[in-house]
Amino acid sequence: QVQFVESGGGLVQPGGSLRLSCTATGNLFSIKKWGWYRQAPENERELVAEITTDYSTTYADSVKGRFTISKDNAKNTIYLQMNNLKPDDTNIYYCNVRGYVVNFWGKGTLVAVSS
Repeated sequence: QVQFVESGGGLVQPGGSLRLSCTATGNLFSIKKWGWYRQAPENERELVAEITTDYSTTYADSVKGRFTISKDNAKNTIYLQMNNLKPDDTNIYYCNVRGYVVNFWGKGTLVAVSS
């Protein structure tokens, strides 16, 4: 099992920045990918950004150039630096870690972008 501590969400004005953090504890031996997801209009969770154990990154087209994912291996923590936030970024952001046969989710942290 894996447990998460997510933080960094909040209310910000359009154009502002936030940094999300997610620390995972537990059995992380088989984890290959760490990422952030948010709820899509169709109610499925969509990938926002992902980083692998060899530091390869993937981003949703809508956040490229604005969001940056990073990982601190020593702390088992990933970060999502979100710049130039837009109202469409308003959502609950979920931390996710997964391997070939395992897939764990955090409870989410709310990001609200509004003037």
